[in-house]
Amino acid sequence: MAEKKQHNIVSASSGQNVAAGSLKPNLVQAKPVGNAAGLRAGAICLWVVALAFEVLALLVLIGKINLNFIPSLWQIIIFLVLDLACVIIGSQLWKKANHIKPASEKNKALFWLWNNMGVIVAAVAFIPFVIIALTNKDVDKKTKTIATVVAIIALLIGGAASFDYNPVSAEQQQAAIEAISTDVYWAPFGKVYHTHEDCGHLNHTDTLTYGTVEEAIAAGRTRLCSACAAKDSITGVVTDGADTSAAE
Repeated sequence: MAEKKQHNIVSASSGQNVAAGSLKPNLVQAKPVGNAAGLRAGAICLWVVALAFEVLALLVLIGKINLNFIPSLWQIIIFLVLDLACVIIGSQLWKKANHIKPASEKNKALFWLWNNMGVIVAAVAFIPFVIIALTNKDVDKKTKTIATVVAIIALLIGGAASFDYNPVSAEQQQAAIEAISTDVYWAPFGKVYHTHEDCGHLNHTDTLTYGTVEEAIAAGRTRLCSACAAKDSITGVVTDGADTSAAE
C-alpha cells in the first residue's frame, strides 16, 4: 500500500501554517475572498489610464507632442508598454472580481461580455493605434514599422493575458457551495479544487491551500476534481474532464 503523501497545507483565511496537533496539522489557510466591487473599480481605473497611454503614443506618432530628451520612437514604445501593463493588471483584477462574484449564465450575451471585458479593452487599447499608424502617410517608414509591430505584439500579449480561460457562472458557484459543505484543497497551480487531501492528483504537490469553496473559486480554482467528485458521489457541480492528470 502506497504511503500517504504528506503535504504542507496553508489556510486561505490566515495565510499561516496550522500548528502540529491542531485539527488540520501542517495546513496553510487561504486568504480572504476579497471585494469584487473594489477590484472592478481598480480595473476600470487602470483601463482608463491604459487608454490615456494609447492616446499619448498616438500624439507622439503624429507629431503633436514630443519630449525632446527622448527619441520619438522610444517615446511611442514606452507609452505602449505602459499601456500594456495597465491593460494586463486591470484584466487580472477584473478576472479576480469575476471569480469572487460571477455573472449569471441566464443572459448568455451579458455573461460572455462580462467574462471578456479584458480582451475587449485590450483590443481598444491597441487596434486604433495600429490602424492610424498604418494609414498615416506622414510617419516615416521605420517608425511606422517598428511602432506597428510593437503595438501588434502588445495586443497579442494583452489579449492572451486578459482572456479568462476558466470562467465560472453564478449558478456554478452556488451549486458548488450547496453540494460541498467541507473545506477544499488546491495546489499552487491548476484550475481545480479537491475535497480530499489524499487525492492521487495531488501526489506531486508539496504545498496545498485549504479553505471554503468560495475561496477556492476566488483563487481561480473553478472546477471540482473529477476523482474527488466520484469518490464523494457529488452531482450538480461542474467538473473538468481534463482533471485526470497529475498536474492539478
